[in-house]
Amino acid sequence: MRRLFFVLAGLALWMQMDAQPARRRVKTSETEQAEKTVDRASLQFPAAVEMPDDVVWRRDVYRQLDLTLDKNAPMYYPVEPSAGQINLFTYLFDLLLTGKITAYEYKLDGNESFTSRDKVDVKELMTRHHIYYEEQDGRPRVNASDIPSAEVTRYYIKESSYFDQRTSTFRTKVVALCPVLMRSDDFGGEATPYPLFWLKYDDISTYLARHTMMASNYNNVTNMTAADYFAMNMYEGKIYKTNNMQGTVLANYCKTDSAMANEQKRIEKQLSDFEQHVWGHSTDSVATDSVALTEDGEAEEKAAAKPERSSRRSASSTGRRRERKEDTPKVSKSRRESGNSGAATPRVTVRRQRR
Repeated sequence: MRRLFFVLAGLALWMQMDAQPARRRVKTSETEQAEKTVDRASLQFPAAVEMPDDVVWRRDVYRQLDLTLDKNAPMYYPVEPSAGQINLFTYLFDLLLTGKITAYEYKLDGNESFTSRDKVDVKELMTRHHIYYEEQDGRPRVNASDIPSAEVTRYYIKESSYFDQRTSTFRTKVVALCPVLMRSDDFGGEATPYPLFWLKYDDISTYLARHTMMASNYNNVTNMTAADYFAMNMYEGKIYKTNNMQGTVLANYCKTDSAMANEQKRIEKQLSDFEQHVWGHSTDSVATDSVALTEDGEAEEKAAAKPERSSRRSASSTGRRRERKEDTPKVSKSRRESGNSGAATPRVTVRRQRR
């Protein structure tokens, strides 16, 4: 009996010891399952609207955003982390260091390429731009004070304005984002722009939906997400390049500042005209008739106003004549009607115009 008891006790102890790693494995598998669920949710409920590949019309432009402007200030402030708030570059740089997002090289021609061979080496990037970092557990770590968020005062963005024939909508979508480091030399001259890297907007849109920024200077409670900020195109930027057959930027053929400004206005007008007249056609009879009726109605109102004034003047002059000729003998009814026939003509005309 004793021997059987000790055998059963030892067997139970061995089963209990062997069950502990299994439980830990179960917990690990549950954690992995939760992470997969989060990733699956981000795929099923994306924060950005995807642009179809078979749209019938699209225009790609590159803009330069100056973060010192009021409309672009939500991306820049606070410059240093304050009360749990950080600016956009600090947020994106932290995501890049932890490996959650991927950055791509900014090439000499300024075009973006989201291929595996164009991925940025984060350590090499920080060494090139003199950003101090330390390695911990095989990953680079940068203190918040060493992140050059104050020097990133510009952004380059690529946006696509397109007409989606499936949903019959006209949209303007941000495709790529590039922070620009503005750094002066030791002599204090004009700051030189250093584009850091390109980020694919669809890759960072899920994280931008979690980053809040201040949306108003008058109501500090009003906050919005960075994804909503870009989705509603609340930024302001000047066009410096378009996708064209020559592959040239505006500075290549705009030799003066006035020529550059005129070219930017021309491109902006092309985009706004297409958006406004996306349903307008020259053969549309309804649009033509409505415009014609509006113009005719304004002309009729102007024409009606003039005879009305003249009729009032004629009526007042007739009244004065009657007052002056009170002592004159009365004429017959037929003669009175025939005498006033000339004055009655404008009244009939006015009535017809008012109809």
